Amino acid sequence: MENIPIRHIPESPKEPNLSGSFSVRDIQDLLLEKDMVQELHRHDFYYILVLKKGSGYHEIDFKQYEVRNRTIFLMRPGQVHQLTLKAGSSGYLLQFKTDFFNSQNKLAQELLRKVSHINFCSLDNDGFNKLETILSYILKEYNEKQEGYQEVIKSNFSIFFIELVRHRQNKEIASKENNPYLLEQLEKFLELLETNITKSKQVSQYADMLNISTYQLNAITKTSLNKTPSELINEHIVLESKRQLLATSNQVNQIADQLGYDDISYFIRFFKKHTKYSPEAFRHNFK
Repeated sequence: MENIPIRHIPESPKEPNLSGSFSVRDIQDLLLEKDMVQELHRHDFYYILVLKKGSGYHEIDFKQYEVRNRTIFLMRPGQVHQLTLKAGSSGYLLQFKTDFFNSQNKLAQELLRKVSHINFCSLDNDGFNKLETILSYILKEYNEKQEGYQEVIKSNFSIFFIELVRHRQNKEIASKENNPYLLEQLEKFLELLETNITKSKQVSQYADMLNISTYQLNAITKTSLNKTPSELINEHIVLESKRQLLATSNQVNQIADQLGYDDISYFIRFFKKHTKYSPEAFRHNFK
C-alpha cells in the first residue's frame, strides 16, 4: 500500500548538534535562480516559509494560497502541501522538529501553540521588517556557530513567535487568547486529532486524553470555534481521507482500513455525507 511521501529534515555532518532537528535557509540559495516545484507531500516537522518577495502558489491541506510579498506560511507536522515558488523570490525557510524546543522552554512551546494552527499570514512593511531582522540574526548564528548559538537561535525564535502573534490577522484565533487555558486545551485537542484520528474517533476518548470531561471539551470547542468536538473529529477524518485520496493511488478499501474503518460501505457513506462526493468521485474530480 502506498503512503503519502513524508519528508524529513536532512541530516548534516556540519550540524552535529542540530542535525535533523533544525535548519534555516536563504530562499535565494535554495532557488538558484530557478523555479521550485514540489509535488504533494507531508513533513514530520514544522515548516515556516517567510517570503519578503515571492510569486507562485502554495496549497496546504487542499486550500490554495497565492504567494505574495511579505507573507508567511506555517505548517504543522502531518499537513500535506504542494508548492510552486517562482525564481526571484526571497526570504527564509525554517524547519524544526517538535522536540527542538525542549520541555524547559515553556515560553517557546506556548507561543508555538498559539500560532501553529494558522497556515497563512500577511504582514505590513513594519511588521515584516521586525521579523526579517530576527530571521537574519537566526541565519547568521546558524551559519557562524559561535559559542551558545543554539540557545541564541531558540531565544530569537521566541521573539519571532511573539511578533507573529502580534501581527497575525486571523481574528477568530486572536479572540481566543482572552482565555489562555481555553486556548491551550483547544490546541492540545487539535494536536491529538492529528496524531490519533485513525484509532480514536470518540469524543470521550479525547476528553480522557486531556483529563477533562466531555462536557468541558464541548464547552471549549463551542466557545472557541462554535463547533462540537464531534464536528471537529468528523472534519479531521474527512481531511485525512482527502489527503490519502489525492496524494496516493491506494484503493478506497485500503484507505478505509488505514483510517480504522472495517466496513468500507460505512466509510463511503460517511465521506459522501460530508463532501457530497463518493471517495472515487472526489479523487476523479480533484486529483
